[in-house]
Amino acid sequence: MSTANALRTILIEKLKNDSLVLPTLPRIAMKVRDIVSNPDSNLNQISSLISQDAALSARMIRIANTAHFSRAVKVENLQSAVTRIGMRQIKNIVMALAMEQLFISENEFIANYLAKSWQKSTDVAAYAMAIFVAHKKFNKHTPIQADTLTLTALLHNIGVLPILTEADSYPDVFASPDFLGQAVEDLHSHIGVAIVKAWNFSEDMVESVKYYRDEKYQTDEITYLDFVRLAVLCQENQDNLPACEVEITAFIDKGVIGSIDSITDETFKQNLQEAKASFE
Repeated sequence: MSTANALRTILIEKLKNDSLVLPTLPRIAMKVRDIVSNPDSNLNQISSLISQDAALSARMIRIANTAHFSRAVKVENLQSAVTRIGMRQIKNIVMALAMEQLFISENEFIANYLAKSWQKSTDVAAYAMAIFVAHKKFNKHTPIQADTLTLTALLHNIGVLPILTEADSYPDVFASPDFLGQAVEDLHSHIGVAIVKAWNFSEDMVESVKYYRDEKYQTDEITYLDFVRLAVLCQENQDNLPACEVEITAFIDKGVIGSIDSITDETFKQNLQEAKASFE
């Protein structure tokens, strides 16, 4: 058995036996989830909790000022940012912004792989956020929620984490691009589904993680999956989107965007850069 197949076999067996170690939610995300689930809680409590993390606080202010959430007036402090985002949406946004804490390793090779995976995750999330702004221009009553979309897009490749954790346990054997690349390609969606289910996330998120690479799976209505797919397409072809006209037309026909200009004009580019900055 090749080394690449050995890693794949180990992962499949552990997944079948429920013995694969899945990542846990960042502590601050769990605390915010607990506060939000308490009917007596308020935004001041959440703001106080978030303020304990300076980096997260800065990100909350930046994301509140993106076109994804923003109104005419820019917010300047955490309390205003939390108020703008609101109690209903704050949980998913905190989870999304705190997720970077999971993408760490002491092994240099694995750490670099994780950093690239996190960068792609945030880029895809930023594209999804900018696409959503374009979508709302002609679909003001869309059922898609900004906070859920942000987290869903960020989670699309969360399945890489246990794969890299397993490789990190045997760095001399598995920590190489050749071995990891195939395992990630084959298994990250299956493992990602296990993670989002373990975290008790919605079926919309499960669907997006499971099927974003499977074009045979289609829905009649516009779902979060459509935004994730289009965001991945844009991220992977950002230097030459017009070459993807056939693929993009399918999203236009479905009503996700109005035209290819919706994802190539200067307004979109500005919204995209603002969204990317919110994860820095």
